[in-house]
Amino acid sequence: MSFKKYPRKVHIARQGVIYSLVLCGVILLLGGFGFWMLDPGVHTMAEGLWLAFTTAATVGYGDVVPSTHASRAFAVIVVLLGLAVLSLATASLAAIFVEKDVEEGEERQMEHELMREIRQLRQEVQSLRHDILREKSNQA
Repeated sequence: MSFKKYPRKVHIARQGVIYSLVLCGVILLLGGFGFWMLDPGVHTMAEGLWLAFTTAATVGYGDVVPSTHASRAFAVIVVLLGLAVLSLATASLAAIFVEKDVEEGEERQMEHELMREIRQLRQEVQSLRHDILREKSNQA
């Protein structure tokens, strides 16, 4: 019954993780390029990427720091975007594990309810058979 839904939900959650990681990579690339262009203290694209990563992850080692007002303002944007996208990636990853547990619990509950209903139906059928046999014996 929900066996078809379950893999689809996991697939969608996995896509969310992939999209979040791709978006994170794009933000880091754009951030690295932006720092490289805006900050005179960033001499290579690699330094710009490192600064974008440490800024987005809010690690801030201090080996490379924004030195102009423009690059500091840009750093604020990179921090906000980085936190948002990293949070999305983390939430998507957590959703995969949570959905599995919730889905399995829901399936067990539905299975127990169905088994209870089947038992009730069997008892009802048995009672009806008993009533029919009693009616037949009373008529004879």
